[in-house]
Amino acid sequence: MPKDPMFATQKMVYNDIGLEMLQHAFEGYNVCIFAYGQTGAGKSYTMMGKNEPGQQGIIPQLCEDLFDRIRKADSKEVTYSVEVSYFEIYCERVRDLLNPSNKNSLRVREHPLLGPYVEDLSKLAVQSFDDINNLIDEGNKARTVAATNMNETSSRSHAVFTIVFTQRRFDAQTKMTGEKVSKISLVDLAGSERADATGAKGARLKEGANINKSLTTLGKVISALAEVASKKKKKSDFIPYRDSVLTWLLRENLGGNSKTAMVAALSPADINYDETLSTLRYADRAKQIMCKAVVNEDPNARLIRELKEEVVRLREILSHEGITVGEGLQGIPQTPVISRSRKGSVTIDGGEDAVERLEMSEKLIAELNQSWEEKLRKTEEIRKER
Repeated sequence: MPKDPMFATQKMVYNDIGLEMLQHAFEGYNVCIFAYGQTGAGKSYTMMGKNEPGQQGIIPQLCEDLFDRIRKADSKEVTYSVEVSYFEIYCERVRDLLNPSNKNSLRVREHPLLGPYVEDLSKLAVQSFDDINNLIDEGNKARTVAATNMNETSSRSHAVFTIVFTQRRFDAQTKMTGEKVSKISLVDLAGSERADATGAKGARLKEGANINKSLTTLGKVISALAEVASKKKKKSDFIPYRDSVLTWLLRENLGGNSKTAMVAALSPADINYDETLSTLRYADRAKQIMCKAVVNEDPNARLIRELKEEVVRLREILSHEGITVGEGLQGIPQTPVISRSRKGSVTIDGGEDAVERLEMSEKLIAELNQSWEEKLRKTEEIRKER
């Protein structure tokens, strides 16, 4: 209660966690904040809050602070750009929450240079806090929630709100432009739950099973990474990232190039003793994980160069096999020329189809080369559609 001397306001929570993470983002690091705990313990309230004065959660406060700092840092040498995406993982399927035309579940793919990503997920360009706040609102309206005995607006999906924050600095002496790109991932997990306590039946029960499956995998990944950190396990040992979509997509944030904070949401009720203990054990293991974050300087330039090198290599492999592919994405046939029989297909390292990998790399190059104006135009089209 607010009168309690130990009461923490939303602002205090943000000052403790969000401020430090935003500072890291300005330094060029990837950052991630995720909330974990049982259903009804206050994860969505901590991350999103309510649209009332003093009730905003970490996500809207961080976004407001981000644009405040950009405005105050009004400098001729540095230009800033901010893009956002918002998706949910519901029953192991990914849904885009910002683009209404992306109605079907999206495919999660992995590129050797880029790691796991969601294919065709819309990344919208934003220029002010109002823009980003409207998108958060739109996304939240599209989220899957349902009532259970434990929580009348229980989140039935994991929501991942991602901000790609780019700083371009022009050096007058060398006439070169260097850039830092930070990826800020803000995750509101669905609540862990006991089926008997929530009274879940039918579709709710199936959802709960999927939620618990991905949270169990998250627990296994956290435990395995904690063992690596405490030298009980070798780095080369298997870590089950791919057992759920959630851990697959958060791979970098959990044990890689990211500064990550976990918020453990607890219930004060004695009937939730077991769940509370489980959440605390989770948090204790997560504390032991060592992430090795590095400043992401000029990653896009390097990525485009490496992707182009890969495209040349793939085209050479295909022409060597007697398959001609035209220039750019347009030159790649929609239904690959290769028959899918073993005899006619061309596979590359990892058993992947060469034409599919070529299409994937060309798509990524096109996306990375998009100008800011094109991104704004695309964002406006999606807004009108919505």
